Amino acid sequence: MARCPWSPLTIRPTCCGGRKTRPRHGPTCAWPGACVTTPPDAGDDNFQARFERRWGHLTRSHVRALAWLLDAPDLLDPASPHWRGRIAMLGAVTPAVADWLAALEADPAPLDAALGQRFYSRLGLYAEKLMAFYFQQHGMLAAHGLQVRANRNDTVGEFDFLLRDGGRLLHWELATKFYLFDSAPPWDADDGSFNCLIGPNLADTLGAKMRKILDKQLVLASHPAAQALLPQPVDRAQALVKGWLFYPGGVRRALEGISQPHCHGFWFTLAESAALEGERFILMPRLEWLAPMKAPLATAPVLDRAELQQVLARHMATVATPQMVAVVVPQDGWWVERARGFVVPDDWRAQAVARRLAGTLPS
Repeated sequence: MARCPWSPLTIRPTCCGGRKTRPRHGPTCAWPGACVTTPPDAGDDNFQARFERRWGHLTRSHVRALAWLLDAPDLLDPASPHWRGRIAMLGAVTPAVADWLAALEADPAPLDAALGQRFYSRLGLYAEKLMAFYFQQHGMLAAHGLQVRANRNDTVGEFDFLLRDGGRLLHWELATKFYLFDSAPPWDADDGSFNCLIGPNLADTLGAKMRKILDKQLVLASHPAAQALLPQPVDRAQALVKGWLFYPGGVRRALEGISQPHCHGFWFTLAESAALEGERFILMPRLEWLAPMKAPLATAPVLDRAELQQVLARHMATVATPQMVAVVVPQDGWWVERARGFVVPDDWRAQAVARRLAGTLPS
């Protein structure tokens, strides 16, 4: 397929309108390290509502996930000194790309073939395959998932993407992450570590993930074993970071280093979950966490409030893992997401503290 006239590798200005600006203090800005409370978005003007207005004609889950990857706001603020200028950005989705997505909605065979028949147990790998398809279709993909080995038994690392941008070769790492904000001790939201943003399964933090990306993954091209594989030197190595952050009760906190318009939602413990607003809910399968939920009105596994509480109670009594819940409303024959978030076990915070003290979760 011919290269699209819009290149997602165009670097946008990282300051307002391309002008240098002074930091603003106020209810929508935090500088530096300030933490500002923002109430939950109104349901008719949050990200989910805007996504539905623009992409409501897309109903296939893979196509919607790809549209989200291309159009969702950045998770991290590229201008923040925390990220050392290493955050990649996609340009605005143009009409040509929107038409391409609409064509995939009408005929998803090329995308389905690229994804193959495998079951994706890892959401990150699924997102990588979607973006690899996009880059390949638009003439930019030089390599995807290129492993670097020092010898047969020693893997140094792997390039997520090597991309061609004109005569340049770029190295991009892709991260699609979901973190819960918790500023209760021992975590400090203002210490710049980003360890107060914790993975739902208590396996990592945003800070730990980004330190690994910045300090290890993005320097892979400098390794002699990598240089032997590259067709030319890498001009720039950056990370494209997409995802959702979740706040207690849905009350957002503005953090220096986090993009102001990032995708966000709520989290509650099971005991608190009766406070969830809404009348109808869907438990979201992991591979559908990227884009806002859209499911057929007649066949979707929708729960009312009482059913949701029963299902969550049974789940927490057996498996006891966090569950992503979409708050949905009926619209034109579909259940459409209006909010989302996690319900976690009642001892989730206690588990997090225990892991921190054991050294298995960064503090």
